[in-house]
Amino acid sequence: MPKETAVYTHGHHESVLRSHRWRTAANSAAYLLGELRAGLAVLDVGCGPGTITADLAALVAPGPVTAVDTGWTILDQAARAVAERGLDNVAFAVADVHALDFPDDSFDVVHAHQVLQHVADPVQALREMRRVCRPGGVVAARDSDYAAMTWYPTSPGLSEWQEVYGRVARGNGGEPDAGRRLLSWARRAGFADITPTAAAWCFATPESRAWWSGLWADRTTDSVYADLAVRGGHASGEQLAAIASAWRSWGEEGDGWFMVPHGEVLCRK
Repeated sequence: MPKETAVYTHGHHESVLRSHRWRTAANSAAYLLGELRAGLAVLDVGCGPGTITADLAALVAPGPVTAVDTGWTILDQAARAVAERGLDNVAFAVADVHALDFPDDSFDVVHAHQVLQHVADPVQALREMRRVCRPGGVVAARDSDYAAMTWYPTSPGLSEWQEVYGRVARGNGGEPDAGRRLLSWARRAGFADITPTAAAWCFATPESRAWWSGLWADRTTDSVYADLAVRGGHASGEQLAAIASAWRSWGEEGDGWFMVPHGEVLCRK
């Protein structure tokens, strides 16, 4: 999300936000929920369209929540999501996670969901998250791990998607297999008290398969990611169309199953 990373690999196409708006504290930050209580001050880094932010704000109210991302277009969407919930304890700001514009020891909880895989220097990002966290507070980070994603039935098209996505993400300065690296990055950032865990999303019902395969099919041909893939020489438009078709075919499989694993770290300062 910060300026050192040239472009957010996914962008904010509708197919991307379709996924992001599905996310809640329950399905995306369960490892953090036991640390939350009323009155805590929270920083939500890379808040996106604000669905997780709103859940966190409801859990710590009347404690203040500050939600940051790279620009006002996406922050305006987050503000609408928070307003629809009737919450009045959230403020919004544009920020760079490599150099957060907040004083030392400002927040009790600093949270980042699916952020560190996209930044130029995840260790520096965690150092900054640690700096603005108060003594006794927690820094929480969760990221998926693309190489560990798996599915059934086998699909050469989805295998090609996995390879192409990895090339695009790394070409854009990110690390798509961030989940397995979070513990290492947190230790290098100076944390000593770290609780590493893992969790997964699973898409295997007819409804969830259709939703997951459809948004990835659309993202593969119509988003910033698609443009980066072609302009970077990672895939042709014809290859992307074939991958999108493979996604749709997999989504129609009665036995279709897809797992997205996530690494998680809860770091105490």
